[in-house]
Amino acid sequence: RKPADLQNLAPGTHPPFITYNGEVRTDVNKIEEFLEDVLAPPKYLKLSPKHPESNTAGMDIFAKFSAFIKNSRPEANEALERGLLKTLQKLDEYLNSPLPDEIDENSMEDVPLSTRKFLDGNEMTLADCNLLPKLHIVKVVAKKYRNFEIPKEMTGIWRYLTNAYSRDEFTNTCPGDKEIEIAYSDVAKRLTK
Repeated sequence: RKPADLQNLAPGTHPPFITYNGEVRTDVNKIEEFLEDVLAPPKYLKLSPKHPESNTAGMDIFAKFSAFIKNSRPEANEALERGLLKTLQKLDEYLNSPLPDEIDENSMEDVPLSTRKFLDGNEMTLADCNLLPKLHIVKVVAKKYRNFEIPKEMTGIWRYLTNAYSRDEFTNTCPGDKEIEIAYSDVAKRLTK
């Protein structure tokens, strides 16, 4: 149930929403566009990624994770784990592939691996705000309820998570591991024989 303050502010809407000059915006994309227009660079960082692929990187991880964690059939577990690993591998490859602005066109050297901190570069974007909390949940819940860990060989993902954990805007808004584990205690299904 919404607090009274929110009901008075934007009756009939559910968060997220934004009101400005009496106008209510409820669509996440419209909110992003509005913020980009009003809080435009250079005063504030740009929220949307420069590279469109950054918006879709890792987008299927949470669906694969949900199928994996909700499964109660041991015979399906291996295939579901493989599906999750495959989507994580795809994200890892994206994070390790240099973006165009990381490649010096005048250099004769190949850029073997990206060193960027986030999906679209060295600053967080809306794409990171969408993916990082989900990836953190996958890390915490899969370990607790399936003893599954994101493989250490997935260096792009670990670099990505490490950089997120070093940012106040992520750590101050991310629930603690215990809180996440409790939230998933009814969702995570035990494997029954």
